[in-house]
Amino acid sequence: MAVGAGILLSRLLGFVRVRAIGSYLGLGPHADVLNAAMRAPNALQVLLGEGTLSASIIPIYARLLAEGREREAGRFAGAILGLLAAVTAGAVLLGVLLARPLVGLLAGGFLADAAQVAAGAATVDRYELSVRAVRIIFPMTGFLVLSVWSLAILNSHRRFFLSYAAPAVWNLAILAALFLAGRAAAGPASLDQLLFAACWGALAGGILQFLVQLPFVLSLLKGFRPALSLEVPGVREAKNAFLPLLLGRGVVQLGGYLDLFLASFLAAGAVAALGPAQYLYLLPISLFGMSVAAAELPELASQASQELSPGFLARVRDGLMQVAFLVLPTMVGYLGFGWLIVAALYRTGRFGAEDTWLVYLVLAGYSLGLPASTSSRLLQNTFYALGETRKPARIAMVRVGVAALAAAGLMLWLDRLPVAALVPGLASREHRLGALGLSLASALGAWVELSWLRLSLGRRLPGFAFPASQIRRMAWVALLAALPAGLAWWALARLPGFLVLAGVVGSYALGYFALSSLAGVSQAERWLGRLRRRPAR
Repeated sequence: MAVGAGILLSRLLGFVRVRAIGSYLGLGPHADVLNAAMRAPNALQVLLGEGTLSASIIPIYARLLAEGREREAGRFAGAILGLLAAVTAGAVLLGVLLARPLVGLLAGGFLADAAQVAAGAATVDRYELSVRAVRIIFPMTGFLVLSVWSLAILNSHRRFFLSYAAPAVWNLAILAALFLAGRAAAGPASLDQLLFAACWGALAGGILQFLVQLPFVLSLLKGFRPALSLEVPGVREAKNAFLPLLLGRGVVQLGGYLDLFLASFLAAGAVAALGPAQYLYLLPISLFGMSVAAAELPELASQASQELSPGFLARVRDGLMQVAFLVLPTMVGYLGFGWLIVAALYRTGRFGAEDTWLVYLVLAGYSLGLPASTSSRLLQNTFYALGETRKPARIAMVRVGVAALAAAGLMLWLDRLPVAALVPGLASREHRLGALGLSLASALGAWVELSWLRLSLGRRLPGFAFPASQIRRMAWVALLAALPAGLAWWALARLPGFLVLAGVVGSYALGYFALSSLAGVSQAERWLGRLRRRPAR
């Protein structure tokens, strides 16, 4: 619960950040630039941090704690911090110095902007703006990677809330920077001013995100001393686990940045549309998939020596059902009510009707892969707890390959069509559907990954069985619950957007829990039991 609460807090503020950026920048060239600039340094953060670092550190650190070797655990954490700081410092320096070729590599379509500006076909050179933005933002990455080191230590001590709530500080810093830039300008702030204010806010937020966790981490460590050494017990083991994880995460990131690269060649606004859609798509992955996977990793790692025991296998199955119970209604909700969600959350300022439809359609494409992406997180962590990191990496390569091949064909075909081809009533025909092809291809790759992970884990653990029948029952319940929610949308249509959203989502959630309970879904009974529970007097 602490993991989910922390993620929920940071994600709610993230919604405010994305809404503010949409209001200030819309889905125009400057929003393209900010999205590309944020994604470029995040490659280093995700490669060295999220998933990779925690999955290589937590099993070793948690095992040392379980064995009562707390001072050795502290020395191990210090050595990891020292090595990580050295690697990220070098990578950040290279990122700043090589910002120009980096932007050309990740957003090659921006390179043509200079010629279009010279010819009068465009007014903004996204490439030059992106280079300047990356040079401001890239140092942020080093501090965000160190924040993931803090997360790994805190999670090993079962302190989940702070580590997952800390990104709220990053969101607040960007919001403050945008607000101050808008107030400081003598007249209306220019889009360039707002863009670079967001970049400086991101840098300040990255620093604060690490510093807010550091005192709590240091209070937990015994025998801690930063060091540049591979000889500290556990460090070589972590390094050996880290390299396959780096490869696996690197392949997944390659897929994400391939989307960015391909989108840069599509009609203007495609890169910007990926941001709000991915934010909504990643919310259930973070809130449900990652929270369950993060909470289970220390427990699975401590039981890894009893991998064939009923308790170990039951924990994996129960985790999959926990994820599915919350993700399946989210997928159905995004498909059925995604337009309402996007309009209520993002439609303001320069973010108009056509922007709303494009983001909704891209979100719908991503949503088709939600159950697969969230379940894969838990299965990957099961492999990591068992000390097997190469298999998930190889499967991730296949996922990215399948998604890339599908994306190349779908995006080019769909980019010929305006959004108005699917929504005839739209007055504008500026945006095209190429970004939808990227999200559909991503969903296909996610299902390929899950299928292969299931087969591989079944061979590794003969007693493991994927709870397919229970998950199918949850899917049918989610579909049935959407019907009365649709009627609520029709009945409340004349009210303001946020009230309509609250009524639809509220009726959908209540209907889903009620129908799940009637259908005998065990997860519903567990949640209802928590709600009925009263604190002891």
